[in-house]
Amino acid sequence: MKKLLIGLLLALSVLPLTAFAAPDMDNNMAEKRVERMTKTLDLNAEQKTKIEAIFKAQQEKFKALQDETHASVKAVLTPEQATKFDAQQEKRQQMRKENIAKRMADKNK
Repeated sequence: MKKLLIGLLLALSVLPLTAFAAPDMDNNMAEKRVERMTKTLDLNAEQKTKIEAIFKAQQEKFKALQDETHASVKAVLTPEQATKFDAQQEKRQQMRKENIAKRMADKNK
């Protein structure tokens, strides 16, 4: 049981690193990525639209996987642990947002 919990928690800590734009990230990042690709790869309008759709679908799939994983972990936890888990996830999400904002500000300097 503890091994399962540790494995799930480890997966949760790694999952956000596997997607280029997790759902909690600003959509502006995805837009900027598409703009960079448009310039560097000389995408036409049709390609740009299709790539935007691919990134949007990827974000939706990641969000669903993340929600499913969180629900599975919470099902294993006691109510007290689940409360702590939720607080940890909130803190992690806030830190990600702050890091993204800092990177964006640094890029715009």
